[in-house]
Amino acid sequence: MTDGHSSPVPPQLPPRKGALTVVIDPGRPPGDAPVLELSGPLETARLEAALARLAAAHTGAPAWHHRVHRHGPGRHTLRLTTHGATVREAFPAGRLADLLTHKVPDTPTARSFPATPLQRELIADADAHPGTDHQVEQLTWAWYGPLDLERFTSAWQSVVDRESVLRAAIDDGPEPRIVLHDRVTADVVQVPHGAVAWHTLVGRDRRRGIDVRRPGPLRITVLGGGPAGRDGGAPARVLLTYHHALLDGWSARLLVREFYRAYLAGGRLPGGERRPDLGDYTRWLAGRDTAPARELWSRILHPGPAATWPARPEAGGGTGTGRTRLRLTADQTEGLTTWAAHWGSTESGALQAAWALLLYRSGGARDVAPVRFSTTVSGRGIPFDGVEYMPGALRSPLPLSLVVDPRSSVPELLAQVRDRALDMAAYEWVSAGQIRSWTGDAGDPGDTLLVVENPPRGTDGLAAACAAQGFAVDPPESLGVRTAFPLTVVAHHDSDGGLVLTACHDRARLADATEVLTHSALLLGELPRRADPYTPLAEILELLPAAPPAVGMPPSGRFPPAGAPPPPPHITAQEETPAGPGTPDPAQDGTFAPPALVTLRHAAHPDAGAVCLVQSPGIPRSLYDRLARAYRGPEEIVLLPSPPGGAAHAGFRALRPLTEAGRLLVLGGFSGCGAVAYEIARLVALEGVRPPLVVLTDATAGTALARTLRTVAERIG
Repeated sequence: MTDGHSSPVPPQLPPRKGALTVVIDPGRPPGDAPVLELSGPLETARLEAALARLAAAHTGAPAWHHRVHRHGPGRHTLRLTTHGATVREAFPAGRLADLLTHKVPDTPTARSFPATPLQRELIADADAHPGTDHQVEQLTWAWYGPLDLERFTSAWQSVVDRESVLRAAIDDGPEPRIVLHDRVTADVVQVPHGAVAWHTLVGRDRRRGIDVRRPGPLRITVLGGGPAGRDGGAPARVLLTYHHALLDGWSARLLVREFYRAYLAGGRLPGGERRPDLGDYTRWLAGRDTAPARELWSRILHPGPAATWPARPEAGGGTGTGRTRLRLTADQTEGLTTWAAHWGSTESGALQAAWALLLYRSGGARDVAPVRFSTTVSGRGIPFDGVEYMPGALRSPLPLSLVVDPRSSVPELLAQVRDRALDMAAYEWVSAGQIRSWTGDAGDPGDTLLVVENPPRGTDGLAAACAAQGFAVDPPESLGVRTAFPLTVVAHHDSDGGLVLTACHDRARLADATEVLTHSALLLGELPRRADPYTPLAEILELLPAAPPAVGMPPSGRFPPAGAPPPPPHITAQEETPAGPGTPDPAQDGTFAPPALVTLRHAAHPDAGAVCLVQSPGIPRSLYDRLARAYRGPEEIVLLPSPPGGAAHAGFRALRPLTEAGRLLVLGGFSGCGAVAYEIARLVALEGVRPPLVVLTDATAGTALARTLRTVAERIG
């Protein structure tokens, strides 16, 4: 995107030596390029790293050329040009300002340590998709009966105090580090019943994301709650949102278990901080000898082309992210587990075998051919004492290569899956990036990821303890996760014992995952009935129809054979966020309802303009109140709460009364809101109105920001 910056790997930003303030003049589209005024210490290495990171995230964009003009100590102007080239994509000046001004708040810290290879890869993927929900997962469950909100919050605070990973943040440096803070307030939000629909709340919270560069990778939201009888007895819903760079699914369930212990004990956990923790694990990991792992992966991965996609090439064409869910009944699930155990395999092994068959069928092979996909390992099967009780980012997606021979049998395919799982079990601590560096193209992770949730044990007696205090809870349930893969399928058991498959998919590659999940369920339901040592895979592959079946039902004449009972009608699939090809994603087209502006200070006189503060994720409201009190100009000060999913269109609509009256002079805030604020300014300019300038600094320089906002407002007014 910028001249001389074409690296596909986002570089790490060097540490910043002091507060930097950025003022962006967006210019008038389409011809004007943005100009950035920089006040404060400007490190060349940090600027170059930020530009390179933008180039890595926009690999298909034409090159912009930049030039820095120095006007004196701590005063620079950054100009961007295209040297006459036609540019269809606007330069992300707001994102650049976010990168230049970002700094972890100066709070007391206990210690820091290097990020693990897995964490570096997860951070790089999230950074390559700014403003999205990449690597953000959610758990939810229902709460029946009274919920003491004060005790609920105290219990989560007790968990945060006990688990150092919940006080962790990623610090950008020459190499990313994990910083553990001494004190972090649990992020607990309560929303009354009826204030918002549940699916809307879940979607908005997911698109809001998690900023891992601020302490606290976990957010807890409660819909409803309170004394028994409130809201007509409707159960409360609890939502946990967390980031994979610091927590995985196993960790989230460990934390829920710890929360229940605290809540049942009145809101406090006994004892001090847990050890071992993520820092202890990182030191253990640094002492591993990678040579045996390198030899193993070089041996078991098949080089060359392989089938990697389970759908037809023309199945894409949409935009945004889709989530599709399908459930096998408890009886079907029990039958699958029993059948897999008979052949020395597991439910996870059966799912991987079925997935291999889907990939093989979609690849169009007629003879022996390899397939490739990735599957997760828990990271807890390692010789590290206490790892099964330690929350952290340990679950790793590892590449799996299998060879499908249509003349072999299903038990032989299951044995191949089992052998690969045993091989991988010895090295659950390696990362996919390490494997790729050792094996080259053979370590390609493929296009799909299978995640089988195996929650930690230890909830015996929970139901009775909750009942003794007058309430009941459902087991936590995963809502899926958007990973670096175009298609991720998460398998878990629901409270009734059924196997639930949740697909999170990029609609550009797969507009609707219903067919893929239905074919998966078809195989999982039929393998126990039909697969034996004498049935070749070719016959099993014939069960898969050439044309899309109706949901849960096969096409007539192909399956089942005459006289066989049809599959149960409760194999169903549902598109949770329906959108067909060409349907815009709400986070992209701005269809969210505009957030309500909050007036922090009224104008001194009717002719005064307005300064809008754009709230950054993770920055408390109190900081903006103090900023408004420190502002010395006559302008009105309003706060734009974080638009849902960072949707600039929603913020633009909220500000329309100010822009149409010509009163909006400046958009300002702390690092993290730059991308949204700049996009709002561009939308204002597209309306033919003078665009506001954008002012950005970090959260430790509130007084300096108030002065700069006043200076800029005077200049414009």
